[in-house]
Amino acid sequence: MDTAAVTARLDQARTADARERDRLCDEVAAELLAAGSPPAFEVRSADLDSDPYFICADRYWRRRFQDRPTVRTALECAHWMTDHATDGSWGAVAEQWGLGNGFLNRGSVESAAELAAVGEAATGAAGERIAFFLTLFHVGKLRANFCFDELHTVLASAPLALAAGSLRQEPVFVALQAFAAFGSRALTVGYATDLLERAWSAPGRSRHTVDICLNGLAFAAPFEGQGELLRIHAEEAVRAYPRDHMFHARLATGLHMCGRHDAALESIDTALTLLAASATASLGVLQDQYLTRRDAIQEGRLRALRDAEQQRRWDQQAAANAQLERSLHTSSVRVVEVVAVFTAAIAFAVGSLQVTLTGTLPLTDRLWLLAAQGAGLAFFALLVVGGTWLITRGRRREDRGSG
Repeated sequence: MDTAAVTARLDQARTADARERDRLCDEVAAELLAAGSPPAFEVRSADLDSDPYFICADRYWRRRFQDRPTVRTALECAHWMTDHATDGSWGAVAEQWGLGNGFLNRGSVESAAELAAVGEAATGAAGERIAFFLTLFHVGKLRANFCFDELHTVLASAPLALAAGSLRQEPVFVALQAFAAFGSRALTVGYATDLLERAWSAPGRSRHTVDICLNGLAFAAPFEGQGELLRIHAEEAVRAYPRDHMFHARLATGLHMCGRHDAALESIDTALTLLAASATASLGVLQDQYLTRRDAIQEGRLRALRDAEQQRRWDQQAAANAQLERSLHTSSVRVVEVVAVFTAAIAFAVGSLQVTLTGTLPLTDRLWLLAAQGAGLAFFALLVVGGTWLITRGRRREDRGSG
């Protein structure tokens, strides 16, 4: 195709609205593919929103990967990037195309032998970059399929990954190691968290690095504090990328894990709104994922409301039972005290009548006898009441404390 004509059309796309720009770039990419002619222009950014040159190249290579989703296509793409991606944009483009096309073509995963055969071509001055890109494409598939242990093994010891050399220290590479560690049942949470913080705090942290870190936290094997850790990091990501629907969705997941269902519902609704306005709106898989998450949040919210109502009823019933128990206990104590006083009164009455009616003692002696008998019975009643009070004193303190 005529390079000048392609450039003119892409320059025209710069001033068009987002929908028209996307259509023009898609048309040019389809024509380049039909003509068997890779893009001849230079890519200077990885901006899928406003850079028509990158959008066109992205559409072209996406079609190439869809037609032949193999690591050999990735090798051709890596060589094209070596000649057409500027040094300032190469890293961002490699992450976007390696991980993105790996995700889209996750159904086709190469064997170790196929990777080794292609890895032999990663030589020369650009050898590390080529090996790095091929590794991202392959592990992008493993990440999308949640093959945590295999992903960890590839990153740690696969010849292709080792050939990436110094690029293995890139934040996105460390983030992928953290993702694998979080999902693995054989690695510790402490090890995974250390990798996460190392990638998260790296000066050259990219948008993909942030996404992989949050993805690892969201799909990690359950551990204590997982939801709170995800919420904290997702809130930071949303502050840094307020228009990124993915990070709002991750924040919704973290809030949901923390039991903050209303805030989670607000975040997932924001994610759906941003998704509808983005260039990835055609990827229905994301919308389905967000809607599924929204349903889970709604269900969790309703369950929490039902649980709260049930707990309120249980608390009311427990309080009523405790009050009834206290009432019964107090009543039984009062009964004992009344019986003791009543018994003493009857005994005094009976005793005093016998002394009064049948006695032969002088009146003064009778009065003294009655007084002694009354004092003894009163002492008996007080002893019973006092003993009951002492015995039940501890219980009364417990009741006041619980009340």
